[in-house]
Amino acid sequence: MTAPRISAVGFSIQSEDGSVAGLEPALRAHADLGVDAIEIAASSLDLVAGGRVLARPLAELERLTRAFPFTYTVHGLVASNFMDPATQDRQVRAALAMVEVCGAIGARILVQHSGCVDAGQPGDRAGAEARECDALRTVGDAAGRHGVRVALENIFTTAPGQFRRTPSEVAAAVRQLDHPHVVALIDISHAWIEATHRGLDVRAELRAMAPVAGHLHVHDSFGQPEGATPFYYPAERTALGLGDLHLPLGWGDIPWDAIAADLAVLPGTVLMMEIGARYRAEHAACLGRAREIAARIG
Repeated sequence: MTAPRISAVGFSIQSEDGSVAGLEPALRAHADLGVDAIEIAASSLDLVAGGRVLARPLAELERLTRAFPFTYTVHGLVASNFMDPATQDRQVRAALAMVEVCGAIGARILVQHSGCVDAGQPGDRAGAEARECDALRTVGDAAGRHGVRVALENIFTTAPGQFRRTPSEVAAAVRQLDHPHVVALIDISHAWIEATHRGLDVRAELRAMAPVAGHLHVHDSFGQPEGATPFYYPAERTALGLGDLHLPLGWGDIPWDAIAADLAVLPGTVLMMEIGARYRAEHAACLGRAREIAARIG
């Protein structure tokens, strides 16, 4: 019997104060909701220092995660950038520490953002893609020893003149690396925004990623780059429909049912919603909608 493409559906969580204990209310709330999976934002925790895992908070995290029956994944550094020659060694050490965290709590996936080179660093453009692939190979080797897969996430352009891989280029890099413990991560809203910015066919980009994708990030937006508009309250960005909004499903204009038909992802993929506590009242409805979307992926 063929394994289902989507094995679990869940939400990402973070600690507001850096403590492991700060995760417990969200874990309990999502257990009550009947969620299958949780993605822990490890970089919201005081857990890794200078590439070294701190023993006490890791032990606390192990105890806490064992108390709940979730499938766990871990989001590594949001600031990760394996293309940056100035910090690459530190980036790799931090990622290796995050692999240890995954192994300790039985997490199956470590999320790693794809990198970039800003316009003011033209000398760093040469070899940037090779640097990222070399780092992914190193981290992927370590991930394999812990039963973890590194999931390389497509990100959108954040500054004028920035070099960043498109979603299909992220997929091509994963294919070229051909590592058993490195997969692509499709962030659908990120792809939507980048497609608008570059004039790409978003569905073609997603179809290119799907065969090597082993993780999904799902949240809504209007697919519009943020630009330079100043905002004074978070809801102003939502009102204008600009930027990486991480909205509840249905609040934006992503055509979820049509997109789902393009997502022939790897079997066993987790569909993870990055919809934060601000929208807690919408989580139950989002869970139901996400399960509908998951059922269409096949």
